[in-house]
Parts: sequence; structure tokens; C-alpha cells
Amino acid sequence: MSTPTEATRRPAPPAETATANRTWWDGEATSYYVEHGSFLGDTDFVWGPERLREEDARLLGDPAGQVVLEIGAGSGQCSRWLAAHGATVVATDLSAGMVATGVAVNAAVESGARVPFAQCDGRSLPFADASFDTVFTAYGVVPFVADSEVVMAEAARVLRPGGRFVFSTTHPIRWAFPDDPGAGGLTARHSYFDRTPYVEQDASGHATYVEHHRTLGDRVREIAAAGLVLVDLVEPEWPEGHDEPWGGWSPLRGRVIPGTAIFVCREPA
Repeated sequence: MSTPTEATRRPAPPAETATANRTWWDGEATSYYVEHGSFLGDTDFVWGPERLREEDARLLGDPAGQVVLEIGAGSGQCSRWLAAHGATVVATDLSAGMVATGVAVNAAVESGARVPFAQCDGRSLPFADASFDTVFTAYGVVPFVADSEVVMAEAARVLRPGGRFVFSTTHPIRWAFPDDPGAGGLTARHSYFDRTPYVEQDASGHATYVEHHRTLGDRVREIAAAGLVLVDLVEPEWPEGHDEPWGGWSPLRGRVIPGTAIFVCREPA
């Protein structure tokens, strides 16, 4: 029987957030793959629920010959797509459960798409300075840490001059709306400017899952503070013919308000 949880808004400092989310993803890794694996694919690269594919968007440039780091990789499908297109990739995740799932999926795909995995915190990457041409995360890490500015700084540290850091996350405007795929999700009920984290907690008040909110302006300032340059902000529109909802993301909402924001950044040359 699962432990009852309560959803609330309250402060959640970095250590509590990291412990809660590592434990949550460890426990959910297998079921998450079962539920979403067909949407994400084992060797595909989808930036978010709108199903914008890197194959079409080319936000990372030509993968061939690049040395790439994925943080918050989950089961590593994006990394495998890059490897299959000629990149040398390392996939990382905070969760041992997600890493184990990724290693298991590796065994079921063609050898040219397999990637090495490392378990690590995106706020403390175990890689040398200027090691990668590209660092990216597709809905990983950024909303799941209390100190996302540290993630930006770490990405900048391991990037080579002129390299790219690209990350997708829930569009900040969505914080003002209920997480409801139906009509109820079209009415703003919270302040966009309220950064109080969303916390699921057990009966003892211990956090079991946490998400953090930042405004668009906050994200731009985090990027600039890390010494990176924002070169594009992509807000994917919900495409015609795509009728598959994902949690609070849905065709109804996606055609009215943005659900995903993709920040494309560069390390100065």
C-alpha cells in the first residue's frame, strides 16, 4: 500500500528537495518508463509533451562529432538518439533507479545507440572544466532542484568555449494555472510571482516530491549569472494531429497557453 501524501506549497531547501526527488524517482523509475516509454521512445529525442523533436528543431546543431553531456537523462532516450547520429554522449541522472532503467534499455537497442550512464547530481557534475561541446536536459533537473542557478553554473563550467547549454522545462506561466488538462486548467488561480515550491509530503511532513518555480526573468538572470548567453527561447505550439495528453499538458490547454519553454544558451567563445 502506498504512503498517503498531501500536496501543499511550502519552503523546501536544497537538501530536502534533493532527498525527496531522488527517492521519488528511484521508486517511480520502472512505472514511469512503462507509462511514458512509448511516447518518448528508446532512441528518440523529444523536448516535451508537445512532441517537438530534436530531429526537427536542431537546437543542439549537428550531433556528428560532438561530445555531449545529458543531465537528468532519465532512461537516456535523448542521449541514445544523439549517439545514433554520431555524437559521443554521457547520460547522467540523480536517481539510481532511472540509471538502472537506462542501462536495461541499453541492452535492448542497437549497439550504436548505447550510451554510458553515471549517477550524479546536476548541481555537482563529476567532470573536468571544458569537457563538453554541448550540455542539455529535456525536462530534467531544472524544476526539481531548489538552487537551479547552481545547475546553470555547473553546465557553464563543463562547457568548452562556444559550447551550448539547452534545457527544456515547464513554461513558467503554467505555475499560475491548476495542473488540469481540462477547462479547469485555463483559469489562473495562483500568482505567477509566487516562488513557493510545490511539495508532496507524507503524514509526518517529510517531503516526498518537490518542484520549484522561477519566472522567465529569474531564468534569464540565472543564465546570465552563469556567464552564459541566451540566444533563443523556444515556446513550442501544440501541433495539429497530436491528441495525446501528458498529465496537465493537453491539446486544449496547449493551443491557448504555452506548456514548455526551451532555453538555448551559449558559452562565450
